[in-house]
Amino acid sequence: MKKSLVAAAALASLLCGAAYAQANEGPWLVRVRAVDLQSANGDNTGLNLSVNDKVIPEVDVSYFFTRNIAAELVLTVPQKHTLRSGSSDIGTLKHLPPTLLLQYHFDAPGYKPYVGAGLNYTRFSSVNLTVAGADIERKSVGGALQVGVDIPLSKSLSLNLDLKKVYIDTDVSINGVKQGTFKVDPLLVGVGLGWRF
Repeated sequence: MKKSLVAAAALASLLCGAAYAQANEGPWLVRVRAVDLQSANGDNTGLNLSVNDKVIPEVDVSYFFTRNIAAELVLTVPQKHTLRSGSSDIGTLKHLPPTLLLQYHFDAPGYKPYVGAGLNYTRFSSVNLTVAGADIERKSVGGALQVGVDIPLSKSLSLNLDLKKVYIDTDVSINGVKQGTFKVDPLLVGVGLGWRF
């Protein structure tokens, strides 16, 4: 009986906490960011491969299950990159890298720091390589880590600073023979605005 009462009390506390957060701040948070994508360019193919860094737009949607726990879906549009071998351009490709993260938001006066971890799925498309017979695997699944902070500007508007490490790689082949793996593994440094509702 005691165990049942404790379980019921814990469940009620959790539900009340979620209802409190939603009643006072709303469960949804939408952010728009400008993100500086800095590729790690790890390569064991012997081709000295790299892709260019660039600033990209990013939109993410978060849902708060409780005051402190949220899930975030990170989205952008397909991004075009130039692929290089050494100092020579050898083609272009596009990648679409949606990422899903589970976050913990800390309670702090004046600002709201958070950490997150999750999975990234990247789809490569429009692959145009000038090296005869060269190709890459079209998909990548890898981990993602995140740390950031929301700084309230008003009741529903906040300034967001965000840092993510995303693990993206692809196998490289020539005439169907695998040459090795190219690891993009970008660091994403973002700044933007968030709206809670």
